[in-house]
Amino acid sequence: MSELVLVLNANFEPLHVCNTHRALNLIVAGKARMLANGRGYVRTVRLTFPRPSVIQLEKMIHRPRPRVRLSKREVFRRDEFTCQYCGRQTPGLTVDHVIPRHRGGSHSWDNLVAACPSCNRRKGGRTSDEAHMHLLHAPREPSATATFLFGRHLTDNQDWGTFLRGW
Repeated sequence: MSELVLVLNANFEPLHVCNTHRALNLIVAGKARMLANGRGYVRTVRLTFPRPSVIQLEKMIHRPRPRVRLSKREVFRRDEFTCQYCGRQTPGLTVDHVIPRHRGGSHSWDNLVAACPSCNRRKGGRTSDEAHMHLLHAPREPSATATFLFGRHLTDNQDWGTFLRGW
């Protein structure tokens, strides 16, 4: 019951991911319908329900455009787990402030990059120009596409791909 289910809006826009228990509650209450079932069935004493992997809400939910939350993991995903100074993919990546916080740098998408520990130590509390270290890519906020938001779940849920490609 803890498997993930993709929830689509009435216009097939991906909204979020919930667990199977929540998805079944939405289906039984008549608030959603199942679009894909590739996981078998949930059996109760009297009834048998197909276990959904994708559901669609019956009514349209109006909401603002989603934004990617600023976190260490999302900075690494944006930078493709690569040091933005030397280009290496190391297991112990750190987050570096391009303009250090004690110099007035903000904790925002355009000031954070992934850096390997040796580049982060070498740069220290200086700006990248002062340390003569140049960035491979200018940092910016990633666009909140459905593939970026829900793509990490695609390896376990292959049938979601058809619903995520259009967004």
